[in-house]
Amino acid sequence: MKRLFVLLVCLGTLLYALPSGIESVIKRSGIPTKDLSIYIKEAGKSDRIIASLNASAIRKPASVIKVFTTYAALLKLGFDYRWPTQFYRTGTLRNGTLHGDLIIKGFGDPTLDAKDLDEIVSRIKAAGVRKVTGNIVIDRSYFRVGNRNSAKFDENPHSPYNAMPDAMMFNERVSTICVIPNQNSVTKKHPDGSYVVHNNLKRVNKPCRGRYSWPRVKIDDTKAVPEVWLSGTISKRCGKRNICKVLTQPYKSFYYAFKGALAQAGVKVHGTMRLGKVPGNARIIFTHYSDPLEKIVSKTAKKSNNLYARHLLLLLGAKVYGAPVTVEKGRRAVVQILRQHGALGTEKVILDNGSGLSRKSRLTAKALADVLDDAYARYGMRWMRTLSIAGVDGTIKRRFRGTVVRNRAWMKTGTLKRVKNIAGYVKSRNGRYYTVVILVNTNRGRWKAAKLENDIIKWLVEQKRTFKQTQPKHSSSPKSVSVPTGKMYYIQAGSFAQPPKKDLLQKIDRTGLPYKTVYEDQYKVLIGPFDTERHAREVLHRVRTEVMPNAFLLR
Repeated sequence: MKRLFVLLVCLGTLLYALPSGIESVIKRSGIPTKDLSIYIKEAGKSDRIIASLNASAIRKPASVIKVFTTYAALLKLGFDYRWPTQFYRTGTLRNGTLHGDLIIKGFGDPTLDAKDLDEIVSRIKAAGVRKVTGNIVIDRSYFRVGNRNSAKFDENPHSPYNAMPDAMMFNERVSTICVIPNQNSVTKKHPDGSYVVHNNLKRVNKPCRGRYSWPRVKIDDTKAVPEVWLSGTISKRCGKRNICKVLTQPYKSFYYAFKGALAQAGVKVHGTMRLGKVPGNARIIFTHYSDPLEKIVSKTAKKSNNLYARHLLLLLGAKVYGAPVTVEKGRRAVVQILRQHGALGTEKVILDNGSGLSRKSRLTAKALADVLDDAYARYGMRWMRTLSIAGVDGTIKRRFRGTVVRNRAWMKTGTLKRVKNIAGYVKSRNGRYYTVVILVNTNRGRWKAAKLENDIIKWLVEQKRTFKQTQPKHSSSPKSVSVPTGKMYYIQAGSFAQPPKKDLLQKIDRTGLPYKTVYEDQYKVLIGPFDTERHAREVLHRVRTEVMPNAFLLR
C-alpha cells in the first residue's frame, strides 16, 4: 500500500486527507470533487478516519436514506416486532351464522398479500363462522395519508416503486394481469372487481422477441373504475407474461380477494364492503401477524422497497406520536429516535417520506456514517446482514459478482437522476471493517459515478496493512504526509454464537470505552482500539472488574 496521503482543498482553506489511491480514482473518474462526498473510517466507536472529502456537504441521498428509516425501526421496535392486522365481528354468532359484520383493522402491514388469505380464512372458520349476514368493514384509519395510488414521481406512475402507503395494504398495492399467449388467456392473478381489463391482443406465429415479446399497456385511471387496455401483437411462442401495475386502492383489492377466498372455503358473505372504524362493541376474533421486522427491514434495504420504507416511517410516527399518523409525524419520529439513541447529531437531515423517492430529501455523508457506525457498534453483523451483500443478494448482487469485493461489503445503494450513492461497510484484507459513505451528485453520468464507487471499494478491500488516522488540517497550500502503520490492541469482552446480549453492551456503554461487535465464525465484542499494549493492559483490569471477568487482550 502506498504510504502517501494527498491533501485536497475543500471549502477554500480547509484541507482533508485522502489516501493517494482514492485520489487517483477520483482523477481518473473525471468527476469534479465538488460533486463528491466521501467519508471512510474504521467501523464502530473508533475515531480512526481513513478518508474525508466534503463530508458535511448537503447531498441528495436517494435510497441510502432508507438506512435512517430501517435503523430507527429496529431501535424502537426490535428485530422481532411483528405487524398486526386485527379481525373483529359484531352482532351474534349462532349455528355458524354471524348476524353482524366482519371487521378488519389495518395497521399498515406492508407484507399482507394473497398468500396470507388461506391462514386468515382458516382462522375465521375455526371461530365457527360459516355465513355472514352483514358486511365486510375495513378500518384504514391508522394512517392519514389520503387516497393517492401513485407518487407519480416520474414518467412511470403505475410502476410498483411509485406505490403510495395505506393502513390496509394488500399485495403492495400491485395488481397483476397474467397473459399466456399460447392459450390466448388474459386473467387477473387475484379476483378483483376494482379495475377492468380489455384484451385487444393479436397473436402471431413469430419468434418471441422485439415487438412480438410484450403487450402494449394503456391505463385509464381517471374513471371511478380504472381500465387497462392490452393491445399490439404478441408471439404464440412467448411464455407467461405478468403485467404488474399500481392501479387501484389496496383495501378494495383486499376485499375482493378476501371475499373470494371465503366463498371458496364455503363461507358466504351476504353484504358488501364498507369503510369505517371498529365500533366499541366489536369482539376480536384473532390477530394476524406479519413476519418479524428483521425480515421486513432486510427486504426494505436489499430490494430498496420504497413502499416498505414509507410504511416503516408511518409506523414509527404512530408509535411515537399516536394515530392517526401523518407523514410529518413519521419524519419527526425517525429523527427523534435516532437522536435519543445517540446515532444522529445535529446535522441537517431532510427525510421527506423515508424512502428516498424524493427530490426534497437531504443529508450529509458524515450524518449517514454516524448512523451506520452506531448500528455497527450496537448490532454488528445482524444489522449488516439486512443490507445488500456484495455479489450475493440485493442491489449489489450483480455489481460485485466475480470481484474481490464479493462477500466483503454490506451496502445500501441509492439512484436517481444525477444521483448515484452507496453506503455501508467494507471488510479489507487486513481484517478490519470500515464504514464507507460515497455520495455522488453529478451530471457527468451515473455509470462514471458507479465506477468511481466500485474502484474505491475495491481499493479499500485490497488493503493488507492498517491505516493510521488522518486528520483535517488548515493550511494555505496542499502537501503530502507520510502515514506509517502500526499494531493495535483490543480487549475481547466476549465471544458468542448469537448476537451479544443487551445487558453486556450496556455495561460497556457505562464505562464510556469505545467498542464494536464483529462477526468471524462467532460474534466477538472488542473494546478499543488502544495504541499501546501498556494502555490496553491498564484498561483490561477495569474491564475485568466492571464488565467481564474473563476478558483478555488481543493484538
